[in-house]
Amino acid sequence: MKQLAMFVFASLLAPLNSGAQEGKPLSAPDERYRADILLVVAHPDDEGAATPYLARAIYDEHKRVAVVFTTRGGSGGNDYSREHGSALADVREQEARQACSALGITNVWFLDGQDTASQNVLNSLANWGHGANLEALVRIVRLTRPDVILSWLPGTFIGENHGDHQASGVLSTEAFDLAGDPVAFPAQVAGASKRLEPYLENLTPWQPKKIYFFSDASDEKQFMEKGPAYSVKEISPSKKKPYWRIALDAAKPHLTQFPGEIHMLSKLSDEQLNAMMSDPTHMWWSEPMTLIFGKAAVPTQLWEAIFPDVEPRQKEPPASVEVESGPLVIFDSGERKPLTLALGDPWHFYAEFRHAHKLNNLPVARVPEIAVKDGSIVGIPLVVTRKPGAAREITLKAAVPSGWKVLSGEGKFFLPDEEISYLRVEVQSPEIPEKELKGRQADSILVSGMVGGKSVGEAGLKVLLRSSALPQ
Repeated sequence: MKQLAMFVFASLLAPLNSGAQEGKPLSAPDERYRADILLVVAHPDDEGAATPYLARAIYDEHKRVAVVFTTRGGSGGNDYSREHGSALADVREQEARQACSALGITNVWFLDGQDTASQNVLNSLANWGHGANLEALVRIVRLTRPDVILSWLPGTFIGENHGDHQASGVLSTEAFDLAGDPVAFPAQVAGASKRLEPYLENLTPWQPKKIYFFSDASDEKQFMEKGPAYSVKEISPSKKKPYWRIALDAAKPHLTQFPGEIHMLSKLSDEQLNAMMSDPTHMWWSEPMTLIFGKAAVPTQLWEAIFPDVEPRQKEPPASVEVESGPLVIFDSGERKPLTLALGDPWHFYAEFRHAHKLNNLPVARVPEIAVKDGSIVGIPLVVTRKPGAAREITLKAAVPSGWKVLSGEGKFFLPDEEISYLRVEVQSPEIPEKELKGRQADSILVSGMVGGKSVGEAGLKVLLRSSALPQ
């Protein structure tokens, strides 16, 4: 009887002893979706702006790459078949997946942004549903846990200057800052429970190490020494091809956008392709390709390689170039005058955006600039800031080049008793024969503000006229 009692007692203790010796493993993050680089772009085919570098990273540095498209390109053109609108978006999504697959990229996501043909980043953010898509992008960052985010440059430059491109860079910057913050979208990082589990996601806060950008500006030389540079002509050791050739082959699924170019390139021999791409006027990418440094959460030099552990050491710039890293600071505009006039959105937005996100080294056009179609109306957005008790009457005067005409916005205005007021001057650009547009220099427009006979500021904008351009 005593032996039976001891046996029963030992049997009861066995599970306890076993549990104490062997801990129950908890589920880990899904490693299938871990990425070293997360590319965030606006439209299907935008990934092509970075594919020469991605080919290097994937094939010769063995980095994992994931891609996020913030729109599906539904308002773009179709030069290959008849589908448009939502049907075109379905087609372009498949083209993008095939193009990424050609580089071995299988983790591809699409957000719900609406393709918006404009040069104003604020139009895109408004049409996308800024908050919802930012939350979705933060979720993907926390899921993929990238070391590096790569996206379009958030800034206004003469070039394609697509607002969607800029908006993808804005969201990328915001996600870079928010993904590691446990109080940002907290349901994403809350532990899941058996009850109401679908509302809690069980992700982990994640802080990427660095963020870099590339641009669609016409003048790419202005970005030299703003970040690490990579040759697109260098031969891939593993693929025995130049990186531009790998990137070119990956672009071939985008038939709705470039059918003529793709069919022509597909017929050329290797020798013909090499000869064509040796001509700078036919190169699809700059040589070398500069990736513009945004900022870092770890000590980083602006000029150093993105992955210093596997990439050759970059050439160091002058000692005067410095990079700051550290916690974000709230934008402090300092002591303001009683009333001031400045260029408004999107330029006003970007000035505060760069300060708020500590993008201290991000390139900015020396003079605010934009390219528009000749004969179009150009709006000069203005922002007036005033302290309580400051004058409320302001006089605006626009100085325009010969051939331009001021349509509206000049004269005296009585401001509301508020800190910020928005005004707009509209000018009509001249129609220029197409042959005269080639090589034409940009025109300068200057709007001045006066209060009581004294200047309270000027807003200047350099405008280049072209035969075609996105709407302002």
